[in-house]
Amino acid sequence: MADSLSTGLAEEKEKEKEGRERDKKAATTDKSKDKDGATEALGFNDKNGGSKGKKRNLSDLSLVRFITTELTRGYFLEHNEAKYTERRERVYTCLRIPKELEKLMTFGFFLCLDAFLYVFTLLPLRVILALLRLFTVPCCGLSGSRLLQPAQVCDVLKGFIMVLCYSMMSYVDYSMMYHLIRGQSVIKLYIIYNMLEVADRLFSSFGQDILDALYWTATEPKEKKRAHIGVIPHFLMAVLYVFLHAILIMVQATTLNVAFNSHNKSLLTIMMSNNFVEIKGSVFKKFEKNNLFQMSNSDIKERFTNYILLLIVCLRNMEQFSWNPDHFWVLFPDVLMVMASEIAVDVVKHAFITKFNDISADVYGEYRASLAFDLVSSRQKNAYTDYSDSVSRRMGFIPLPLALLLIRVVTSSVKIQGSLSFMCVLLFYLGMITLKVLNSIVLLGRSCVFVKEANMEEKLFDPPPSVVSSRANSRAHRTKHVHTSAQQEPAADKGGISLASDISQPTNMAESSAPTLPKSDSDTFLTTPDEEDDDKIINADTGLEEDGLKHRTPKKDLLEIDRFTICGNRID
Repeated sequence: MADSLSTGLAEEKEKEKEGRERDKKAATTDKSKDKDGATEALGFNDKNGGSKGKKRNLSDLSLVRFITTELTRGYFLEHNEAKYTERRERVYTCLRIPKELEKLMTFGFFLCLDAFLYVFTLLPLRVILALLRLFTVPCCGLSGSRLLQPAQVCDVLKGFIMVLCYSMMSYVDYSMMYHLIRGQSVIKLYIIYNMLEVADRLFSSFGQDILDALYWTATEPKEKKRAHIGVIPHFLMAVLYVFLHAILIMVQATTLNVAFNSHNKSLLTIMMSNNFVEIKGSVFKKFEKNNLFQMSNSDIKERFTNYILLLIVCLRNMEQFSWNPDHFWVLFPDVLMVMASEIAVDVVKHAFITKFNDISADVYGEYRASLAFDLVSSRQKNAYTDYSDSVSRRMGFIPLPLALLLIRVVTSSVKIQGSLSFMCVLLFYLGMITLKVLNSIVLLGRSCVFVKEANMEEKLFDPPPSVVSSRANSRAHRTKHVHTSAQQEPAADKGGISLASDISQPTNMAESSAPTLPKSDSDTFLTTPDEEDDDKIINADTGLEEDGLKHRTPKKDLLEIDRFTICGNRID
């Protein structure tokens, strides 16, 4: 019995071994077949496969078969439909950019023109009306009423600034400046022109703050606590700024005039190539919607300023040639070339910025609506700023220095003699007033349409932003957390973690019960880094870092973006 059992077990083990060997052989044959199939697709044979003894035809390994396979193989783009659809949309976006960009540029150009014409047309009339009120109100016995309204005070200050700066500009010799710049080398003039562009941006960023400080100091209610150095120091700073900025623009115009009058046009070519260098400095950088809005405003201001500089160059050259119209057609190709290069650079720059940053072309409609909102809101009863000042803040375009320079050039180039000349000047002034009024009417109508299309009517009735500066709030916020951490540290040293947690709870309760100061929407972004750092400190102490990071300050709205507001980590 034992022998029969042992033999039965041995037979069963042998059968199991045979079954395993069969399975292994089947697996190896399947692998060899897969290898044969893969190599046959490339036109090769597996030397170690099961078909080792078989001979294949040499035509299967020929060059003809490889070329036939390359010519007949296919693929299907529909297998990655989303990718190719996205690429096609990018092409369509690039094709739409010139049209949408020029719509924005045209609208912004006429906004700058409206603010620029205001200095020549309506501002003198408003100053005269304000001075008449200033002299007639005391004579009429209306001592209880206010002598001048805040807007009239600002108009009078602007008028005095223009008169004083014009009298100072009359001592500047344009011809001496022209010959002094013309005697320099081409490379030196190119460097000077680039330095002047940088200086113009710096002057624009600080100049409007100087003017706003003057307006607010002169119109601030008297019952408030005195926190300024006085109206006269602010007025002197404003006069000095407008004069220096006008001199800087005059040097720019003179350099451009030298470039036009050079024999080989090398300086003009170098200055035009500077625009294409701008593409390199802007295209290959990360841009968000707010940054692109700032760049668009800068391009609008730059294009309008360049047109005024070209006008000054043409006036100076026409004066030198006794107003010969034939000389204008000599200058016209160069003027057209400068304008065309400016437009081409803007189109290429914006097209590739929107392409690399996945920004839709519809964003320029939002930019246009934001600029239109400024114009419409300045016509409301609750307006808190003049439209020309809002354009200065939004685009960095300050019309006073540029208007002062144009008046200086026109008065030195055009000689007025006789009654007929005065009649021509009067007709020209009436024509400028007509152009200003028509331009304002058309712009206001188009702005109302843009605001309605963007559904921004409700924001017109919102109250103006708070006067309290959020920088003071951030400092108070920072000192508050410093006191909190100072209370927690000695507690942790004495009683450990449990004691620190016990002390931090009433401290947080006291902080939550304390009233918070109102924050200004215009400076929200400037306090964002401080608030985020403070949140990180609190969260590290309390162990709630993830919850604190969720309550970050939201991104600024387009209506809160000025030309020189820091968006992200850059100013464009």
